[in-house]
Amino acid sequence: MHCYRHPDVETGIRCTRCEKPICPDCMVSASVGFQCPDCVRGGSGTGHAPDANQPRTLAGGRVAADGRLVTKILIAVNLALFLAVQVAGDRFTDELVMIGFAYNPVLGEVVGVADGEWYRLLTSAFLHQDVAHFVFNMLGLWIIGGIVEPELGRIRYAALCLLSGLSGSALVYLLDAPNQASLGASGIVYGLIGSWVVLARRRRYDMRPVLLFVAISLVLTFARPGVSWEAHIGGLVAGAVLTYALVHAPRARRALVQYGACGLLLLIDLGMVLGRTVALT
Repeated sequence: MHCYRHPDVETGIRCTRCEKPICPDCMVSASVGFQCPDCVRGGSGTGHAPDANQPRTLAGGRVAADGRLVTKILIAVNLALFLAVQVAGDRFTDELVMIGFAYNPVLGEVVGVADGEWYRLLTSAFLHQDVAHFVFNMLGLWIIGGIVEPELGRIRYAALCLLSGLSGSALVYLLDAPNQASLGASGIVYGLIGSWVVLARRRRYDMRPVLLFVAISLVLTFARPGVSWEAHIGGLVAGAVLTYALVHAPRARRALVQYGACGLLLLIDLGMVLGRTVALT
């Protein structure tokens, strides 16, 4: 049998009221067995889950009318900073770009994450100077974000984007030259690519076009000069690992597993940053 709401997901469970097949993501615990969301919503059952009438995403988040709201906000932030860079110039960029530890002759001072400017780990993930770079990243954010956000829900999707961007910057900080500046939303975009792979596998979609897209993206990462491959790989791995935890968390302990996965990833990033800072200072 296949779930009546998710035709690509096999199941052996039926709703105790209407007997429609339901997958684990659609099951609502009842006094006897499980019921489907339609029966609970229609008042024909006795489900005991809070907010049972509210449809849920694959990761347990609430289904929103606008499945791209967070994506739109992220693009708006990137656009605002891009316009600020065009108006204010290099001085504005120098304050926000990702850099480990260096002397800046423009500012006349030592700058970088190792000097206590940890905010650069995130601000650099929303910063662009080149028009082509900005357009490419925003297209990726819009297209792939439009796939991922409805599957995770707004809060989990926002956490995924921020942690993917942070993980990309942390790996740049750990492996790149301390005076090498980098910027761009590529860490977030590649985090979404990693998330898309996990979601496609979870939904049992044909993985061949997805894996082909990932392979082409990685080839472009290492073939083009001047590309921060560390940000791409850091974001890709973080996005895939975090999404796996979000969509495979046991229903009974879903919140605990999901919060724990986010916290663990944040601790790993923090460990990389602290280790590199000690080495540089």
